Amino acid sequence: RPSSHVRAVWRGAAPAVRASPASALRQLLADAEERRRCLAVPCCYDALSASVVVRGGFPLTFMSGFGVAATLGMPDTGLITQTEMVTACRQITSVVDCNGGLLIADGDTGFGNAVAVKRTVKAMAQAGAAAVMIEDQVAPKRCGYIKGKGVLGRTAALSRIQAAVDARNEGADILILARTDAATVYGIHEAVERAVLFRQIGADISHLSAPQNEDEMRLYCVSVEGPKMANNNTATSNLKVPRQRLAELGYTMAIYPDMLLGASLKAMKGVLRDLKTGAQYPSPLTQPFSATLEDVGFADYNTESAKYNESD
Repeated sequence: RPSSHVRAVWRGAAPAVRASPASALRQLLADAEERRRCLAVPCCYDALSASVVVRGGFPLTFMSGFGVAATLGMPDTGLITQTEMVTACRQITSVVDCNGGLLIADGDTGFGNAVAVKRTVKAMAQAGAAAVMIEDQVAPKRCGYIKGKGVLGRTAALSRIQAAVDARNEGADILILARTDAATVYGIHEAVERAVLFRQIGADISHLSAPQNEDEMRLYCVSVEGPKMANNNTATSNLKVPRQRLAELGYTMAIYPDMLLGASLKAMKGVLRDLKTGAQYPSPLTQPFSATLEDVGFADYNTESAKYNESD
């Protein structure tokens, strides 16, 4: 099958009719719930990392706001604009969609008031995301595992999620993933209550950030209906639970936000260290050039190009 690098550019043939990203994700989650499975969802941060994920056999990836900020050389502290996030989403979906995959986009706080939240949701839908996550942190937000984050009061938080749901109901073909960070600030019971209310408002998926133990995870899962997302960030403060156990607790999917970013940074620093010290070159951390050519789409490009006789 031609890779995204080719199919995203050459669309001469009529595409096969298939469900919209939102509909496909809804079915994927329903199947996981029915089978009591917890989907592994590696996070991407640009088109190349997304390509690696979907070509690696994962049907769903999550666009990490932490990762997108990192690609721009910045920390995840609310510095990234809506335009930058939507642009990253569009670049990623051009790869993911062409490989039959699905993307959940990070919409952060929605980048403003309720009207701005609706605009963000609609923009992510137009960019091809199957779902968008909106959270109840105050702006500027920050990574959920960094000290100093603040959370909206309950009324304002509900209003923000209501705006996202309204945008969907007004025609944006996208699922709403409602996230609460209230557990860290107000305690687990307030966080669970918010997740319940988010679902009652109409959120399709919920995420309770930073539970402290399995008892809190269990309370969340038995209290809140519908698909639920766990976060297996490698932060020392984060509770990391195997997927089988997450499925037993009631989670539908688990994201791995910093896995690919951390792996790539470690490899890059390793090969640079080897180069500086005069160690083996090429470094054992570097894959063969032929594999890199394959990963960025040269083989598929050559196959597609060979179909056409452009000589005089």
